Amino acid sequence: MSEFSLYFQLGMEHILDTQGYDHILFVIALCAIYLISDWKKVLILVTAFTIGHSVTLALATLKLIRFNSELIEFLIPLTILLTAISNLFRREHSIHSGRIQTNYMLAIVFGLIHGLGFSNFLRSILGQDRSIIVQLLAFNIGLEIGQIIIVALFLVITLVLVDIFGVKRRDWKMIISSAVGGIALILMLENKYW
Repeated sequence: MSEFSLYFQLGMEHILDTQGYDHILFVIALCAIYLISDWKKVLILVTAFTIGHSVTLALATLKLIRFNSELIEFLIPLTILLTAISNLFRREHSIHSGRIQTNYMLAIVFGLIHGLGFSNFLRSILGQDRSIIVQLLAFNIGLEIGQIIIVALFLVITLVLVDIFGVKRRDWKMIISSAVGGIALILMLENKYW
């Protein structure tokens, strides 16, 4: 197995790992307001998140920025909670508007925080390796593919429940966002920074 394949696989496994379900929750929170017909918007949204976390993942892994790990472990579930709350108050018509939506900006900004969380994991497996460009690229691509898998599964479940079984879109958004927000609140309490 090539080094690129190894880090690609590690990135994909890291995002799909149910032990680190906070990142899965965030991706679900981002997608909770969308239907399968909105797949282009969702792809842009997940890519915005990837851009955000790629920047801080690279900077932190290269040790160009330093941060308090305990604070980041608190901020990650906070970003999940804020995204879930934003979903609860988002109006249906705002999802279909043509202008840039606030959730794209949230995805980028919150991605910066999540990237710092990813960097702890990546730095631990890189060790003292000095040339990490290929590893960073492979890991990020693996993360992106993992996120797309989560999104695809979630949108298929949404398709079945909303489009086939007739669950109201508003109810689905409220249930998913409330559940994700509740779990995020528990994670915040478990990782409280104060």
